[in-house]
Amino acid sequence: MNKWFHSWRAAIRIARRDAWRYKGRSFLVLAMIALPILGVSAADLTLRSSELSTEERLNRTIGAADAWFDDSNYGGVPVLQSPDGEMNTPAKDYGDNAWPSGSTDVTKTFPAGSTVLTDTSGSGKLTTVHGLLQTEIRELKAADPMARGIMTLQEGRFPEKADEVAATTHFLESSGLTIGSTVSARGYDRPYRIVGSYELPNELKADQVNALPGAFLAPYAKAAESAGLTKPEHSTRYLVKASGGFTWNMVQQINTKGVVVVSRVVLMDPPADSEVPLYQKEDWANYGMGAGAQAAELAALGTVVGLAMLEICLLAGPAFAVGARRSRRQLGLVGANGGDRSHIRAIVLSGGLVIGVAAAVVGTVLALILTFALQPLLEEYMGQRFGSFDIRPLELLGIALLAVLTGLLAAIVPAITSSRQTVLASLTGRRGVRRSSRVLPLIGLAAVLLGGAIALYGSVVSDQFIIVAGGSAIAELGVVALTPALVGLFGRTGRWLPLSPRLALRDAVRNRGRTAPAVAAVLAAVAGTVAVSTYAASREAQDEAEYRARLPYGAVSALVVEEGGRDVPAVRDAVQRLLPVDARADVDRVQVGKANCSPYGGPGCGRYEIVIPKANECPLWASSDDGEDPAAKFSRQEREKLAKDWRCEQSDEGGVYVEGGLVIGDAKLLKVLGIKDAGAEKALAEGKIVSFAKPQIDRDGTIDIKLIADQEKAEQAEQAGKPVPGEVKSLPAYLVPEGQNSYGLQGLITPATARTAGLSTVPLGSFFSTDRMPSTEARQKLDGELAKIGSNVELHLEEGFVGDSSIVLLALTVFAGLVTIGAAGIATGLAQADAEADLKTLSAVGAPPRVRRTLSGFQCGVVAAMGVILGSVAGVLPAIGLRLTEERAQTRFYEEALAQGWGGTSTPPYVPVVVPWETLLALLVLVPLGAALLAALVTRSRGALARRAAT
Repeated sequence: MNKWFHSWRAAIRIARRDAWRYKGRSFLVLAMIALPILGVSAADLTLRSSELSTEERLNRTIGAADAWFDDSNYGGVPVLQSPDGEMNTPAKDYGDNAWPSGSTDVTKTFPAGSTVLTDTSGSGKLTTVHGLLQTEIRELKAADPMARGIMTLQEGRFPEKADEVAATTHFLESSGLTIGSTVSARGYDRPYRIVGSYELPNELKADQVNALPGAFLAPYAKAAESAGLTKPEHSTRYLVKASGGFTWNMVQQINTKGVVVVSRVVLMDPPADSEVPLYQKEDWANYGMGAGAQAAELAALGTVVGLAMLEICLLAGPAFAVGARRSRRQLGLVGANGGDRSHIRAIVLSGGLVIGVAAAVVGTVLALILTFALQPLLEEYMGQRFGSFDIRPLELLGIALLAVLTGLLAAIVPAITSSRQTVLASLTGRRGVRRSSRVLPLIGLAAVLLGGAIALYGSVVSDQFIIVAGGSAIAELGVVALTPALVGLFGRTGRWLPLSPRLALRDAVRNRGRTAPAVAAVLAAVAGTVAVSTYAASREAQDEAEYRARLPYGAVSALVVEEGGRDVPAVRDAVQRLLPVDARADVDRVQVGKANCSPYGGPGCGRYEIVIPKANECPLWASSDDGEDPAAKFSRQEREKLAKDWRCEQSDEGGVYVEGGLVIGDAKLLKVLGIKDAGAEKALAEGKIVSFAKPQIDRDGTIDIKLIADQEKAEQAEQAGKPVPGEVKSLPAYLVPEGQNSYGLQGLITPATARTAGLSTVPLGSFFSTDRMPSTEARQKLDGELAKIGSNVELHLEEGFVGDSSIVLLALTVFAGLVTIGAAGIATGLAQADAEADLKTLSAVGAPPRVRRTLSGFQCGVVAAMGVILGSVAGVLPAIGLRLTEERAQTRFYEEALAQGWGGTSTPPYVPVVVPWETLLALLVLVPLGAALLAALVTRSRGALARRAAT
């Protein structure tokens, strides 16, 4: 034991001395191992620090209160809730019957003697330096001790008077306002003075102002309603403090009154799932992560870590081999003085141990320093404050041990190789005769066949992506094992090459121990890049084929559906001024109810619908009296046939969404949409409704529009299975021939026709065609103008399909290029160390000085080229397998949808396999060429003079 300790101690001292002597090589390997450790350790620190404890989470949500009470909005019926209050549902199962709705008096559930603080939230458009900004308005007495922890005061104070507010720091930055400025709401001119700034620890990017209870929202809603604007909605919850808090039994008792409670006592000591009635409810899903999902996540994490360690080992292995090669005389002296092979292995392994420990220490320390220094930036990026700077020593130690393990693994092969050299060969510098392993290629070939079979099974039989990915990974590892044999096959091409590349290729083949790891590292990086690039390019081609334009190319739509179209004229003028408009088509919408009603409904508002005649209803969708699925009455063959019936056709055209699909405009809209039909223009002039949907038109050539005055009654009638009451307007119709894209619109009538039919209308917006694509500067100016107007403008500029994979492909190519150049550079450094005698021989026989540069460049280029070629072949196969798996899954889904009658006019799935030739070309040509040129440039033309070796 004592002998073993002293031998390893001496080996570590020798390794530490060598690492310090060759600082460049040591720093390269240290950085290679430390960078991943730095990233993983920093991610662990950030993740753990951002995870809030239950106490911290409660302090940020309910402050110092014991609980908060909230209305479930089920009309006061008993409810069941989860312990954290995030999920709740009525205790009774209502099935297909009408579900309860409405508010309840939460104040009646407070225990006697409790202290209550109201917390009311709403929203409004507040004035800023730039215009208007949609902002959350919160009424909470933030200075009250019960609210401590919900808001963090940054500067000034919280409001103490009715005309004062505090604002979040993000709102002040976005609005351009400061403490002391005044702010008001649109339609409510009362000024409020900003007296302080604060932040929400969980929402640093929130735009919010805080006022005293009852000081802002109620008068604002009253003023907005008087001005004919949409009345802002708000909700109230209650912070409650009571002696002893609220137990789970108390929470369940309060639930019987339709109130949801989040209790501090319950969350600090949550009940078992068996004690939560909500989790026992039939068909209720507990949305926690299952064991299968956790296992899959751990498997994915383990795969990523394993591949990262393999990549580092493949890159660092040749670097340790360089050190062992340069220290072979020293190692030979160890053997000459009685050291055996185990001592040689220990010295080389100690090099990996020393570098691994140093990388672990450096990576961990840098992670601690950088995470602590960058904490404010990380918090801003994540949008929330850390709970505390949480350091988990065991987790950091485990990550650090990965660095040590990686260093040892990278040094194993050089250690074994060095120990097999004889003392005489080490002292004289002779290489001896070395034979390649015959077992490793067989293992590699078996892995390739096994992995290929698994991937083939996953892509042809199974629908599990993990099977394809796992099989591809096994096959890729097999190719790595085959790399030495494949390098030998590359050597046979040298007979057709000039002198310098032939020498470089021969040297690479003769020294496969240093060439193969570098080639394997390039292979792994390139294979991953090619696989992801092929998949991304294929997916983008599929997305482009499935893309549906919402408007003709270059066209613009600007629609305003709130406040009765009050700001439509200003929006139209802004677009007309700032964009290169060619033609403009103004449109209105049908309004049922008050002028300021939204088309999506609201109190006192109605809606309209285009009535589909009974004869035109799709049998697969027609409502039935028994409430059963109508499609279930037909056989599979009948459903497939009906799915292609014109009554059941589902248009897959994209478009700008307009509630109801009917717009009021003129023939200019047809021009902007690119609809060339003289019959449609004539129909508009004759007072007809131009229809783009055949099922809407009755046999007599008319379209019925039902005006539903009370939307709430209509919903109740629909739930009860009764006809929806409403006034019906019939208009003569004209059907636009097939082949014309209406971009989602179902009907068009002129303003004169709408007035004649007795339809009330309000401005909706405009559609524009442009003579050229608007510039980025023009669009930014337009966004600024619309922000000043303050309305919620639904603006769309049709740019056609815009893929986002080009940046991904470029980043992957750059990454693969850097890894390739790095691996090839390491191999070249080792080659120069090994080939110094050959270079001196060439110089002695009259070779010019540039031969050293040329040979170095070709050595680097040969390694890069071999790795890129093998990696490209290995990377395309898994991508093809994944795409085939996707095609099978999507085809089956399409066939099932068609059998159920949902297919309509949709086409079979298009799942192409597209090879990114630009990326492959850059990898196959540019990367090896760049590596070769770089190596040639950094290599000295003349070597250092060396004294004659002793004989």
